[in-house]
Formats: sequence, structure tokens, C-alpha cells
Amino acid sequence: MEIGADRSQARAGFQLARSEATVPDAAMSLWVLATLFAASVQSFRFLLQKRLAVSGLSAAAATFARFVYAPVAIGAGLALYAGVSGAPLPSVGPGFWSYALAGGICQILATMCVVALFAYRNFAVGIAFSKITVLMTVATGFLILGETVTWLDLVAMGVGLVGVLMLSVPASGGWQVLNRGALLGLGSGVFFSVSAVGYRGASLLVESDAPVLRAAVTLGLVTLAQAAMLGSWLAWRDRAGLIAVFTRWRATTLVGLTSMAGSLGWFTAYTLQTAAYVNAVGQVELVLSMGISWLVLGERFTRRELAAIALVTASVLALILMRA
Repeated sequence: MEIGADRSQARAGFQLARSEATVPDAAMSLWVLATLFAASVQSFRFLLQKRLAVSGLSAAAATFARFVYAPVAIGAGLALYAGVSGAPLPSVGPGFWSYALAGGICQILATMCVVALFAYRNFAVGIAFSKITVLMTVATGFLILGETVTWLDLVAMGVGLVGVLMLSVPASGGWQVLNRGALLGLGSGVFFSVSAVGYRGASLLVESDAPVLRAAVTLGLVTLAQAAMLGSWLAWRDRAGLIAVFTRWRATTLVGLTSMAGSLGWFTAYTLQTAAYVNAVGQVELVLSMGISWLVLGERFTRRELAAIALVTASVLALILMRA
């Protein structure tokens, strides 16, 4: 994949996307709303995937459930759009597939790391390490797309990271750093950061002025490639898991639909804003997950957890205000 050769094209797409935002306030509002929607849906989707993982489905099969149903649904939506509007679907520019495949492969690997964490007893430690995604995305975005963030925004991201780590580290303390859970969490953070930047680069190379349409086309093509790659691997290495995804369609379809809805939100946000900012605001997902635990499971929080929630919330609000 010629990521380096396509860097200038993605930068050109980035500049084009900025110039196309003739209504800045509306564009800024859309990326924030899209990110908050995606984070909300993802918090529910991870709960569904956790149930699949602990019920015996392999990490690869549970990850495949996320992708396999999306291409059909997105394809039907795009066909409906083309039929109603009478306009052809946008084409993709040179370099699109380099970014799309890099993002798609890294997302598969990252999701498999997270799903594997669900069945591992050092889950909280691994999740703590996975939260380096935001700062890793800053570095990845600079290296691949040449995008930067301001020092004030970087400080706000750091505040959010501290809050997330406070939420993720076990209250009992004494957690071992060098263990499989930590490595899985670290791997997921690195892979998610690359996938986010890859998706932003790909979406900016879809030749359309409409951000949601750009996101839908990118998502449809990426999930089609992901389903083909992971389905082929399962057919070779885990046929039982491949069959289980379809025989347990009631559970896996719901995973696929929530994943598709969340991904459409992420892709729309990536089209409009630098991936580092999107991922930073997306940290609100952890707060939402704790809210679900409080409302549904009746769990209560410690002072440390309340302080951490305050830090994450302050970080997200600061980034929204500075970017809006």
C-alpha cells in the first residue's frame, strides 16, 4: 500500500474539504453530533460484543459479526439515494484504497484485541492502555496526513486521557503492567489510531460535497473489503465460528446494525474534522457506558470515578468549544 505516495493527495482532499465547508458553524455542529451519536451507539455495541465473546464465540468471529451485514444495508441505502435523487454515486480518487485498506485492516486487528480483552481477567488494565488512541492519533495524523493540533487542544486531550486512565485502572491498585491484557490494550490503541487516520484520508478522497454521502460510500466499500478478508480467514481457520455468526443471527445482526450506525457517525465526523479531535470527543463513550451501568445495573461510583468523569467531561466540552 503506497501510503507515502498518496499523502499529498490526501492533503489536497483535506484542503478541499475545508474549502467546501461554506457554513462553518453547521459543519462543526455536524461533526460533534456525529461523534456523540457514534460514541453512544458504540457503548451499546461493545456490550453486545462482550456477550458474544463470553458465550464462546471466538474474537475473530465476534469481530466478523460487526462487518458482515453492513455492506448489504449500506448498498441498499446508497441505491435508494441514487434512485430518489437521480444523481450517480460519487467516484473515489487515486489513493483511496491505500487509505481504506490500511484503515480497514487496522480496525479488524484493533477490534479483535478489544474482544479478546473481554475474555481476559486483566480487562481493566488492557482498556487503560487502549486509551492511548487519542494521543497516538495525533502522531499518526501528523505522520500520514500532515495534520496538527494546537497546544491548548493537546492539553485538553491530556486532561481527558488522565480521566480515562483514572476510570480504567482498578481501584485495588497493584496491577501488573507486563501482561497479556496490557499488550492487547496497547495494540488496540495503536491499531485504532491508524484506522481513524486511514478512514479520514479515504473519506477525503471520495469525490462529493456531501459529508454523509462521503461517509456512506467509504463505509460501504471498507466494510465490504473487511467482510471479504475476515470471512475468508474464518473459512480457512475457524469454520465453526463462521457458521455460528449466521446460525446465531438474532444476536449477530444486532451487533452488525449497531456497528453500521456507529461507523456511519464516525466516518461522517472524520470527513469533517481531524481524526485526533474526533477521537478525543469520542472519549465521552466511557462516561456514557458508566451511565448505562448506573441506570441499568444500579452500580454506584466512587469519588475517584466521579472526579475522572468530571475530567473527561471537561476535556470533551473544552474541545467542542474550541473547535466549534
